[in-house]
Amino acid sequence: MNYSEILAQLKAASAFDLYRLRAAIDRTLDEPAWMLAVQARLSVGQTIEYFDPQANASHTGQLLELRRKQGVVLDKATGQQWLISYAAINLDGADVDIRERPRQGLGRNEVALGDRVSFVGRDHKERSGRVIRLNDKTVTIKSEHQQWRVSYSLLHRVLDSDANVVDGVEILGPSVGRASSESR
Repeated sequence: MNYSEILAQLKAASAFDLYRLRAAIDRTLDEPAWMLAVQARLSVGQTIEYFDPQANASHTGQLLELRRKQGVVLDKATGQQWLISYAAINLDGADVDIRERPRQGLGRNEVALGDRVSFVGRDHKERSGRVIRLNDKTVTIKSEHQQWRVSYSLLHRVLDSDANVVDGVEILGPSVGRASSESR
């Protein structure tokens, strides 16, 4: 599925249309036949990949228990157990990245926890850091000893990890975001 096209169509829909669509999707996901088909492809102890909508990222876990509508999963990275919907399990290895094409900056669905991003602050200095929290309209970034809340539209992906830190501010190297003429 081309999620960029779907998201573009959804932006033109009314709130009522979106609500009706969500209700239809929820009903479809709750159909017993659909859940049984997913359960048939799972077994306790199986390593699975699942999508976390809060972090907008994929996680790996071990399936501990199959329940009627959800599975109990042990997240391999954190060691925490989660109840997750069968719909969140990526059985077919689908690409979970949704790439919107906003006019500037990054879209909400293009940023995940732990991503390295940059922005230009009010003092006109470029800063970069790691995403530590996703909010509805902003993202929280940790850069050295400071945290910043920045609008998604002001963010840019950091393509080169060669960054220097000066006075607690990461100063991005000249090759960030541009192709380097030097061979490495």
